[in-house]
Amino acid sequence: MSGGADEMKAFRELQSHLGPRWELADGDSPEPRDILVVPSLSFDGIDTVSIEGVLHYEERMLFALNLLRHPRARLVYVSSAPIHPAAVDYMLSLISGIPNEHMRRRLTVLSLYDSSLVPLSRKILQRPRVIERIRHLIRPECGLMTCFTVSEAERSLAVALGIPLYGLDPDLAWLGTKSGSRWAFRTTGVPLLPGAEDLKSEADLVEAIDGLWEEHEDLERMVVKHNSGFSGQGNAILDLKSLDAVSPKSGTSREAREQALADALPAMRFVDPHQTWETFEEKLEREGGIVEAFVEAKGKRATSCQLRISPTGSLDAISTHDQLVEGIDGQIYAGCRFPADAAYRMDIQRDALRVGEMLQDKGAVGRLAVDFLCVQADDGSWRHYAIETNLRLGGTTHPMMLLRMLTDGRYDPDTGLYLTPRDEPQFYVATDSMHSDSYRGLLVEDLLDIAAVDGLHYQAWSESGVLFHFTGALSEFGKLGITAVGKSPAEADHWFVQTRQVLERETKSRHCSSKS
Repeated sequence: MSGGADEMKAFRELQSHLGPRWELADGDSPEPRDILVVPSLSFDGIDTVSIEGVLHYEERMLFALNLLRHPRARLVYVSSAPIHPAAVDYMLSLISGIPNEHMRRRLTVLSLYDSSLVPLSRKILQRPRVIERIRHLIRPECGLMTCFTVSEAERSLAVALGIPLYGLDPDLAWLGTKSGSRWAFRTTGVPLLPGAEDLKSEADLVEAIDGLWEEHEDLERMVVKHNSGFSGQGNAILDLKSLDAVSPKSGTSREAREQALADALPAMRFVDPHQTWETFEEKLEREGGIVEAFVEAKGKRATSCQLRISPTGSLDAISTHDQLVEGIDGQIYAGCRFPADAAYRMDIQRDALRVGEMLQDKGAVGRLAVDFLCVQADDGSWRHYAIETNLRLGGTTHPMMLLRMLTDGRYDPDTGLYLTPRDEPQFYVATDSMHSDSYRGLLVEDLLDIAAVDGLHYQAWSESGVLFHFTGALSEFGKLGITAVGKSPAEADHWFVQTRQVLERETKSRHCSSKS
């Protein structure tokens, strides 16, 4: 079929059953239900990203094991590389009320033993025997597939397996591009940064930069972004200060200025260190991109609001976060803090819901996030600008879902707080990028042992402590993920810092003793 009319017809038929299947998978009714989890990183250019251990991001969706809380649920989790059994057992241990052995009998973890940087869904489609095995594990009359992101490959896989897909229809994927996001913000009246979209060539880019510079003569920098870049990997910074001699204020002709801008593009600072102007331009021509004003304010914050559009018609805000950023000019996502600052979290939630309503009208389904940049004025007030919409799961999804798995609490959309069943708020700081060369060689068992000895693990009695994730990258890359939870922001920060200090102490002493 591969994307033809027959596949599209079959997909539409399958999706007509999505609403009831989703309610079944997410509900408490006594009927059996089967869930297939395919955490495929279906991004253009995933094979060239410079994120260490990126393949292990497929572990982010292990929170889906919480669906095994229902005693009639069965779940199949597919991954490219093997997931350590200790990591799976650890996730199951976070689920209360059901014995681990009972959940283990209803869980199949299926690895393809293929660590190539090819999206997982494409790997499955290339393996007819794997597809047949999954078909035997998932009953089509009560089956559902959920993914990290959705592309044509996931659509083809859903048709091959004969089960509906919970996620965005690939035909609507353009709404989640950088250009589509800017269109959506303008359509809904949500404030956005000065810029231009739908740029497909060097000439388009030069003309857009020149026009933006003329309109905003005091700009010092601009950001150029690929339409489908993620985690800052498709961004580049253009420094205008070095072009002051041809600025709009200088009286230089437009032709001379545009030539100077074209000459300056190869010297942009690319967030991905492996990127060059040649490779950047090639992807720009293939998928398009945007240019935006770079906000120079020192007090700016990257923040986001997460939403869920259900197949049965509801639109819900599910969290807000202040993002932790790093790298060139703060372009790389490194973690998050929940909730976002009270000074603006309800404002960004309001505007995110406006975008969500429009996306819902277009037919979008699934989890999404709207990213903002918040800037504090001299009088202490905050202004916010929408940056992009991610129509998929992201780095802020799994920390909240792990907390829900552990506490069975709820997000209160009226306050933006997460409340336990006793209506007490909880806070967290999370990252997938706790990294040190000294962590290399640590096994998952070592990590869990260190955490137990030093009292880092989350404790139900105190409703605080640390949750571990993204552990597949630990031994090879010295990198792991944690979510540090507390009953106050200060307590969450304490657990975050304490974890880093404990790991540094334990691994540094190990290295010293091995050298002696």
